[in-house]
Amino acid sequence: MNKGRVTIPTDENYVEGTKEIAKLWGADAVRDCDGTKLPKNALEIAEKVYNTYFVVRGDNAWADKHTDELQSVLLMTGYCLATEETLTIDLLKGYSRDQLGVNEENPNKYWQVFDRTTGEEIFTWEYVGAGHVRIENAKPYHEYTVNFFAKNLWDSTQMYNYITNNWNIEKHKVMDTRFSATFEHIKDNMRKWCDENKNVNVVRYTTFLYHFFLVFNEINKEKHVDWFGYPMTASPKAFDAFEKEYGYMLKTEDIVAQGTYQNNFVNPTETFRDYMEFTEKYVTKTVRELVDIIHAEGKEAMMFLGDSWIGTEPYGDYFKDMQLDAVVGSVGGGVTVRMLSEIPHVKYHEGRFLPYFFPDTFFEGNEDNAVAELNRNWVTARRAMMRKPLERMGFGGYLSLAAKFPKFIERAGQVCDEFRSICDASDGGKPYSGLTVAVLNAWGKKRSWMCHMVAHELWYQQVYSYQGVYEALSGLGVAVRFISFDDIKQKGIDKDIDVILNVGDAGTAFSGGEYWNDEQIVTAVRKWVAAGHGFIGVGEPTAYQKGCKFFQLSDVLGVDKEKGFTLSEDKYNIERKAHFITADVQGEIDFGEGMKNVYALNKAQVLDISVSNRFVRKVNVGEVNLAVNEYGNGRGVYIAGLPYSPQNARILLRAMLWSAHKETELTKAYSSNVHTDCSYYPESKRYAVINNADYAVKTTFYDIDGNAKDLSLKAGEIVWL
Repeated sequence: MNKGRVTIPTDENYVEGTKEIAKLWGADAVRDCDGTKLPKNALEIAEKVYNTYFVVRGDNAWADKHTDELQSVLLMTGYCLATEETLTIDLLKGYSRDQLGVNEENPNKYWQVFDRTTGEEIFTWEYVGAGHVRIENAKPYHEYTVNFFAKNLWDSTQMYNYITNNWNIEKHKVMDTRFSATFEHIKDNMRKWCDENKNVNVVRYTTFLYHFFLVFNEINKEKHVDWFGYPMTASPKAFDAFEKEYGYMLKTEDIVAQGTYQNNFVNPTETFRDYMEFTEKYVTKTVRELVDIIHAEGKEAMMFLGDSWIGTEPYGDYFKDMQLDAVVGSVGGGVTVRMLSEIPHVKYHEGRFLPYFFPDTFFEGNEDNAVAELNRNWVTARRAMMRKPLERMGFGGYLSLAAKFPKFIERAGQVCDEFRSICDASDGGKPYSGLTVAVLNAWGKKRSWMCHMVAHELWYQQVYSYQGVYEALSGLGVAVRFISFDDIKQKGIDKDIDVILNVGDAGTAFSGGEYWNDEQIVTAVRKWVAAGHGFIGVGEPTAYQKGCKFFQLSDVLGVDKEKGFTLSEDKYNIERKAHFITADVQGEIDFGEGMKNVYALNKAQVLDISVSNRFVRKVNVGEVNLAVNEYGNGRGVYIAGLPYSPQNARILLRAMLWSAHKETELTKAYSSNVHTDCSYYPESKRYAVINNADYAVKTTFYDIDGNAKDLSLKAGEIVWL
């Protein structure tokens, strides 16, 4: 039977059951889970034994003796309305007092108070103790906030699990390695732990140093969740070290940024980029010391891309210096597969698939739903696996709980076998790509495959219409890279790029905001498109209000958005045209949330437009959903939104090929049914045609030379040719 590449959870009370399921699934590795302990004889169960290791949490004996060395988090109070000239603000109002306490270290040096109505920092305030700030000479009916440091009294992940799973155990405090005594203690603990855990050969760092931004409200529900946020790295100690290294003093507002906390959707300022780099260098240097201890003991070091990953930035310049052996992360879909599988400088990549073996899914009467969730997660992720596979897969939670559901155990075993078949068949070979696509935003390579995420790959109404673009890309036969506006300014646009995508809402880091007011960027993209390349915009691409133009590359895209400044100019281009891009479309196209008030310029071709039945005019009506435009020797495409679906993935593929003048490439390594995908591996000369539907389909397969063959595929089947 097939064996290997699979990691399963276990615990000291489920040894024999683990052995049985390991045999069924061909698992060669076992791991513990938060709240469980490994069996002492774990190496008798599997070749690889992973043990979760917490660097900065869980040692409450030390933390209680060094309360001044707990981690801090930088926060802003809610907006507080002054009705008199004196205003007292409760700093922790709206925050969990179980998780947080005010860090009273030198408030006058680090904290800031703002009149948010005028935007001015004010200085007529004092910290009066007991978590309160009093403002004098306040202006009635102005709103005020305080930026302040709090102490992190309870680890965010443990708090989440504690609440979710009704735990009743000691609450983990969180220490800061910037304090030398604490860091030396952590290293001593690491050495001692290695000596006491000879049966462990892979140290799975669930946490490194700093958690992503996760704080809870006064009723212990999540308040701020930002998987990319840096507020939990900030502290008085860090601010002092930054000033010493960079030569200028940070202000809390440099990170708080009017309550946006410089999140992933905000164009990063130069100061915030400096702070990120400063944190990356510190995290890398510190973690490397821990990894060296692990390697000296002959063990592998694995990073979990979640929880306390902030400062590692796997696509950044310093990640390689940690010399990690592996990364593991949760698989939400194709996007997170690619985000994990393309991380450089590690030996192997592992995905933790859903569902988690927790009581919220595995309860009596819910087995069919558990199987359905596994199937959805696997089929979605599998598209991306065909393009860039992970080397390993696994599950998390309580195996003893999942074992009570035989249909799930059987289906999970089938998934494990199929996973191994993909890895073996692709054998590390690079699949054929019909063209090269670049996603353009403010972050570029540093946040590859992390676009439009808030909390990993969770669904949000405001982003699913854009997230679908990346989900589609993750499994399409194209090479994908991520470039920034600064890349264009510094080195231009790489000659091998066929198509650029600009995706997102106006003013965000993903659309670009003020970058589109930079003539160097605007003219560089225009010149590049006119030379024969493609530019695709989704949502509010190139958006920046300047005179009567909102989309600064409206001339390339063939559309603009009406903001009221050009209503006096009549717009007649509202008739739909048939086109190569929409040739496969069945029924209505799903544009998700869509986009209001987008109109076509005279020379564009409208492929889809929404017109209310309230209007009978043939002018100044409708909202363009899909349009194309010729621009010099190049082409532009506009799409109002693109949630992931098989049909939308095909629309995007056709749009990219058309915009790059590569329509003839469509039927090379291609499967005609929109519910199928085809990948070709030139080194082995093998093709994989996968059916993403949960029912049987028929399709026409085309090889790399365009030769056709009819195929029938069962539900979810992979056919290797």
